[in-house]
Formats: sequence, C-alpha cells, structure tokens
Amino acid sequence: MTPEEKIRELGIELPQAPPPLGSYMSSVRTANLIFLSGILPMKDGKLFKSGKVGKDLSVKEAQECAKIAVINALSVLRAETGTLDRVRRCVRVTGYIASAMNFFEQPHVMNAASDLLFSIFGEPGRHVRSAVGANVLPLNAPIEIEFLFEVSG
Repeated sequence: MTPEEKIRELGIELPQAPPPLGSYMSSVRTANLIFLSGILPMKDGKLFKSGKVGKDLSVKEAQECAKIAVINALSVLRAETGTLDRVRRCVRVTGYIASAMNFFEQPHVMNAASDLLFSIFGEPGRHVRSAVGANVLPLNAPIEIEFLFEVSG
C-alpha cells in the first residue's frame, strides 16, 4: 500500500500546507533531501493546544499535538513533492516539547509522532530522533517538530 493510500485508509485528511509564521521557508530541498522547518500543532489556523506538558497538558494531549504536527508536516512535504509516494525514507525527527520543570516524559510524547510515521510509511518511516525539553516554544505551543525526508527524483 502506498503512503497516499495508507493515509486514506487511516482516515487522515491532510490540510493545506500551513504558511511560515515568520521570515523563513517551510521546506528546503537539496538533492534528494527535504528539510522541514519546525512544525507546530496548528489546526484550522490556530494552535490545537497551548502551554507546557506536565503542567497545562497531559502526555495524551501532547501526543495528539505531536500527531497533528506530523499531519501538518506531511501537508508541507506533499506540497513540495506533489505526492507522498515519492518519500523514500523519513531520516530524522527532532521534537521540542515545552515542559514543566518536573516533566521527563518527552520520549513518550514523541512516540506518537514516530508511530504515526511508521503507520503511514512502514519501514521507511523509521527514523533517528531526538526529544528535547524546552522552556517555551513559539506562540506558547506545547510541541514543535523538525523533519528530514529523503525523496526520489
């Protein structure tokens, strides 16, 4: 099953690629690599949730934010490539989680993003990853995720 078919099977509808929120590009392609800027959990033009994980949000809520960020990233990637079927591999994912001082479960939050990528792409969705706790993120977002994909052609 192709990634585009898998997305439909999972009932995921990719939104229009969100525009950059500042003076940068959403994606840059060099050779067969596409680097995505940090992606926030935006839904219908606004943050799905805001605040710090472990204080304002539960792990479950933060995991939902991570999934929304992946969906937004895939919309940017599709806009860049025309189709997700050109993705050869998700290479790297870096997740920044706005965390309460006593919150140490950043990897559990990022597992939701990693698991969704695997569900869509299969083995090519497996990647290296970092899950970093942060004091604050843009717009008071609970999560921001950067991606690196390898594509064909």
